[in-house]
Amino acid sequence: MSDPDPKCNAPRVVVIGGGVAGLTAGTFLARAGFDAAVLGGGESILRRNAHLENVPGFPAGVNPRLFADLLERGAERNGCLLEEGRARDVVPEDGRFRVRIEADDDAMDGPSALTADYVLAASWSDPEYLRDLESVDLVDRGSKTYVDVDDGGRTGLEGLYAAGRIAGEAHQTVVCAGHGADVALTLIGDSDVPFYHDWVAPEGYFTDRGRDVPPGCEEIDTEERRRRERESMALMAEAFETPHSDEPTTHPSHREDGGD
Repeated sequence: MSDPDPKCNAPRVVVIGGGVAGLTAGTFLARAGFDAAVLGGGESILRRNAHLENVPGFPAGVNPRLFADLLERGAERNGCLLEEGRARDVVPEDGRFRVRIEADDDAMDGPSALTADYVLAASWSDPEYLRDLESVDLVDRGSKTYVDVDDGGRTGLEGLYAAGRIAGEAHQTVVCAGHGADVALTLIGDSDVPFYHDWVAPEGYFTDRGRDVPPGCEEIDTEERRRRERESMALMAEAFETPHSDEPTTHPSHREDGGD
C-alpha cells in the first residue's frame, strides 16, 4: 500500500479525525487550495446522537447521521480525500510528517501511511498517537487527555495543529465545527498559500471598484448564482426526502458489556 499521489505542488495537509472539527477543517483547507486528506478512523461521536439540536440553519434540529453525511459530502465536493483508518503515530521526517495508519478491518486497501507538510489533529480526546513527540504537551483532565495548544490551535511542534475535542474544546457540534474552521485558517495564515476568505461575491463586487478579486474569493454572474442555488436546493431536497436509514449507535462501553 502506498501513499496516494499528491496534487501538483500544493501543500499537503493530513487532518486526523473525520468528525465535525476534522471535516470542517478539511473543507476550509481544500477550498484554500491545499491537497487535503481527512483520516476518519472509527466512528464519529456525532452518529451516537438521537437528534442534533443547536445547529444554525436547522430550527427544528437535524438527524445527526444525515448531518455527518452532509459534512463528508461537502468535504469531498471541495476536494478533500477521505481515507479510513486510525493514526498509529505521527513521525517528523525531513521537515515534513509521516502519519502511519492502523487500517480498519473494512479498509485494508487504504494507504499504510500518509505524508504531509502539515498535520491537523481533530480526533476524539485520545491523543496517544502524538505521545512520542517531544515538543507536544499533553494535558490530563480526569479521564480525558488533550493536546496543549495556543489560541490558534498550534502545538509545540511546528506544522502540527489540533482542533476540537482533542484540543479541549467544548463537547458541542457548533463549537467543534467553529474551532476546526478557526484552526484551519490559522494553518492557512502560517503557510505560503495566498488566501483572503471564501466569499462568493456577485459579479462586479470587487472589480467594479477597481479591485482585484482577492485569493480564495470569486465573482459570479446572475446565471451562475441561480445555477448554484438550484443545485443546492436539489441536493438538500434529495438529502431530506426520506428519513435517514441508520439508527444511533450505542456507547462503546455498552457494546463491550454486551448491551444493546
